[in-house]
Amino acid sequence: MTDSQGPLLVFIGPTVRLADARGILDAIFLQPAGQGDILLAAHAFRPRAMLLIDGQFEHRPAVRHKEILWAMAQGIVMVGAASIGALRAAELAPFGMIGVGLIYRWYRRWPLAPDDAVALQSAPAELGFMPLNDTLIDLQRTFAALMRRGLLSPTERAALDAAARATDFRRRTFENAFSTAGFPAGMGARLRSQIIRQKAADAMQALRLLPEIAAHRQVSAPPQRPVTNTMLRDLEAANIDISLIRKY
Repeated sequence: MTDSQGPLLVFIGPTVRLADARGILDAIFLQPAGQGDILLAAHAFRPRAMLLIDGQFEHRPAVRHKEILWAMAQGIVMVGAASIGALRAAELAPFGMIGVGLIYRWYRRWPLAPDDAVALQSAPAELGFMPLNDTLIDLQRTFAALMRRGLLSPTERAALDAAARATDFRRRTFENAFSTAGFPAGMGARLRSQIIRQKAADAMQALRLLPEIAAHRQVSAPPQRPVTNTMLRDLEAANIDISLIRKY
């Protein structure tokens, strides 16, 4: 089982700058989680809690639900926010994973909301996972705020929403939405300073709350069989030592 005095772990990438995260929380910060990383991190650090913010999903398989259930079965408090963390927390809330933030609540309310609403393409780790696009959730929040302030009409907001949704997430930027929707050249660039970074706000909220959650949260009883043959075969296919499942 987990060590109640173990460290806090955070999987983080393009959603919030590492320097900003370290200014909020004393924790072990790891790169965005892919398949097997929760299992490997549990063995390496014996944490009392993990916060999943960013994850991998293109070049590596995404972090598996069963890994999170396995971690909770070991007594590790699992928290998710902002990005794939919000997705997994919304999906696994009935089993005890904790979600933080507006994006988590949005996915809980709308289970069929698109996963790519929080998707970010980023530069490699050597460049600090610098984000290369804007997320749909941030753009939609921004367009709504601009409309409330009278800088966009309801019709213009609807056109921008539609343009952003229709664009592949890799090319989804504030400026591209204005261009695709037929707005005057340069308008998007002029308004970029108004963009609302909801993903970053949710991530920072989760970082602030993690110590309290870890200290007071009782881990719910996991499903009776968090480890299945399918999970073991999946880990084997990723060249991960499945004996780690049994040895924790």
